[in-house]
Amino acid sequence: MDIESAVVLAAGEGTRLRPLTKHRPKPMLPAANRPILEYVFDALIDAGVEDLHLVVGYKRDRVQNHFGAAYRDRPITYHVQGKQLGSGHALLQASHALDADFLVVNGDQIVREETVTAVREAHTVEDVATLAVIESEEAPNYGAVKLDGDRVVEFTEKPRSDSYRLLNAGVYVFAPSFFVEVESTPRQHGELSLSDSIAQLVENGSPVRGVLTDGIWEDATYPWDLLSLARKLMNRGLVEGAAGPNAAVVPGGRDGAGGPDGAGGTDRTDGAGGADEPGRVDGPEGVDGTDGASETAGAGRTAGLRGAAALDRSAGADGVYVDRTATVHPDATLQGPAIVGPDSVIGPAAVVGPNTALGRNVTVEAGAVVRGSVVDVDSRVGPNATLVDCVTGEGVQVGAGTVAPGGSADVRIGTRIHEGCQLGAVIADRARLDGGATVEPGSLVGPHASVRTGAHVRGDVDEGAEVRR
Repeated sequence: MDIESAVVLAAGEGTRLRPLTKHRPKPMLPAANRPILEYVFDALIDAGVEDLHLVVGYKRDRVQNHFGAAYRDRPITYHVQGKQLGSGHALLQASHALDADFLVVNGDQIVREETVTAVREAHTVEDVATLAVIESEEAPNYGAVKLDGDRVVEFTEKPRSDSYRLLNAGVYVFAPSFFVEVESTPRQHGELSLSDSIAQLVENGSPVRGVLTDGIWEDATYPWDLLSLARKLMNRGLVEGAAGPNAAVVPGGRDGAGGPDGAGGTDRTDGAGGADEPGRVDGPEGVDGTDGASETAGAGRTAGLRGAAALDRSAGADGVYVDRTATVHPDATLQGPAIVGPDSVIGPAAVVGPNTALGRNVTVEAGAVVRGSVVDVDSRVGPNATLVDCVTGEGVQVGAGTVAPGGSADVRIGTRIHEGCQLGAVIADRARLDGGATVEPGSLVGPHASVRTGAHVRGDVDEGAEVRR
């Protein structure tokens, strides 16, 4: 069915991702080296959507300032959810602007164009709702679905039963009549849930179609999930936003990736790319990011890269993505999978990767080691510093010789303690760690916090707090 409009739900905070969401909503957190929400928009546009409706709420200025009035030449209409009263309530904020069947997706989960297309094509004029379904062991922890053919016969939110294997992927097409269903849904604890409205449709015998897809669905619920999310995107060759024609793809780990005058790249055929309109760089295994392509296909894309040493494929690593505007010293080492964002600088004898994503304008100074980490925009890692299994916010300063060695730790999120998490540290927006500090695994350093020279961090550091020896 030809569906041109989509509603993206991006009003929530993501409290379990604090302190990273203290000053921005979850959809603006990095998936590898750019916001989750950009992946969502790309999936919709690649599937043929021309009209974007974005429901914003918590810290909405961060979203609106980033995207402006359009994305990839498609207009964005903003709808404000003043109070976060559930996903159904969020959808109702856009009801006045839609008079034909429309897509709905979550703005804080990675989806792919293939999934969106499958739902669009399966939806018919007889259907009130059509939703994407995937097989996943995570089904009991999210929305679980049972199908009879292509009809949804059971829709249960977080059943906590291992008997469910089909998961609601959060990609929907609704008829305009669905708004009436949402308005008639009883509120639970003051909130109006989209899932409750769908469950009500199923219980009433209304036509709800389920489309079983094998598309990618990824969610980040806790800070350490951002590490696994970046790793999955890079390992699957699905790193997007490596600045299109400014990107270079290196199929293995390498020494001395080229600087701004030496990197080659691949152009998007649809003309996307550039600072304001990031493009796609497909995976190192082949043109379409699938496994099994010859090494030659990947190696051919490194033409134009300059460096002091030959490519090192001995470890069998996936690709290294380096933006043309980045500067990598010939004596630096990049170990794939890794991505180096625009305007970033990697100093001599620095080691970046594997499983590492550097955002725009990140500096890794001489002798520093960044491994298994996501370093967000405008951050600086000082000389001989070490970050392992870390997630940083924007504008973080890590001083010379500071060490966050990584490892397993018990992490408190709210009132719950999560045991055995692989998390070096979370260092939130504009926190500063002076030289010679040490950070124990599992530590959460709040925004604008200061860790003084030689100080030791263990556990949580509140926003704006100062830690001395």
